[in-house]
Amino acid sequence: MIPYLGPGVLTLATDGIPIPASPEELVVQLTKAATVPHKIRNNLTAAAQYIENFKHRKTIAAAMNKAFEQTPEPSVLHKWLAERPQLPLVVNAWYDDLPQKALAVRKNWGSVQGVSQAEHFGYWVNYFRADSSLVPNKEFVRDGSGAKAPAEAPPETLSWETLLYQPIGSVTPASNYVISDSDYVEVLTEIDIQTPIPEVVQSIRKGRSFLFLGCRFTTQLERNFARQIMKRSSDQHWAVIEGPLTKNEAKFLAEQKIERIETPIAEFVASLIGQPVPASTADAAA
Repeated sequence: MIPYLGPGVLTLATDGIPIPASPEELVVQLTKAATVPHKIRNNLTAAAQYIENFKHRKTIAAAMNKAFEQTPEPSVLHKWLAERPQLPLVVNAWYDDLPQKALAVRKNWGSVQGVSQAEHFGYWVNYFRADSSLVPNKEFVRDGSGAKAPAEAPPETLSWETLLYQPIGSVTPASNYVISDSDYVEVLTEIDIQTPIPEVVQSIRKGRSFLFLGCRFTTQLERNFARQIMKRSSDQHWAVIEGPLTKNEAKFLAEQKIERIETPIAEFVASLIGQPVPASTADAAA
C-alpha cells in the first residue's frame, strides 16, 4: 500500500510550530506578501498567479519559503512510515519537508519533486539525493511529434529503495513550488497522458493500493492529481476522512473505488501504529 499524505497530516505534529496545514491557511500567508483583489483573496492558485504577475515569481518563492521556513518535527506517522522495512514509494502532496526529515533514518532513498515551468522550462521534475544534492537531469529528448520532452529518470534514482514523490514541490531542498494558476495549467495540460508523472512512480504503483491520509478532494485540482497519480494501480483504495463529504468528494470516492474510513486521523494513526493518541493531538482532534 502506498501512503498518500495531504496537508491534513500536519495536524499530527505536536511541537507547537505553526505551519500552513491547508490551502486556506497558506493563502493567508501569501496575501501578507502582497495585496490581491478581494475576489481572489481566498483562492490559493489565483492569488499566487496575481502576485507572480504583478510582483514577480521571486515574491511568490519568498512568501512560500517564509510560510514553511520553520517546520515542526515529523509526526509519529511520518516516523512510523520511515521505519517500515519495505517502503518503495511515499506521496506527499503538500509543500512541507516533514517526510524528508523522517526519512533521514534511512540510507538508500531520494526524492522527486514537481517543478514550475516558469523556473525549469522543459522539465516536469527534479530528483534529489538523501543528502539534498541535485541529481542532474538528462538532456531533452524528442517525443513522437518532434517536440521536446524530458528524458527518463537518471539511472542512479532507479536503485533507491524508497522514493519520496512530491508532485507539487517542497520547501526542501530547493524551494520548488507548483503553486500558481499557470503552473497548474502547464501540468494539467499533459497529466492525462501522464507526462508530468515520473516513470518510476508509474512503475511502482502498478497493482498497489493507495492510503490517503490528511487529504480532502473538494477541489478539481485535488481530485485531478489524485486520479492521475492513482491511474493503472489497484482497483481498491482507502481514505481517512472525518466529517461530511461534499457531493463531488462522494462522487470521486465512488468513481475511484476509494473506501472511506470515517474517523479522526489522530485516532486512526494511533490504531495503526499501536500507540495512544498524544493528549495535545487528541484535544485538537476533538
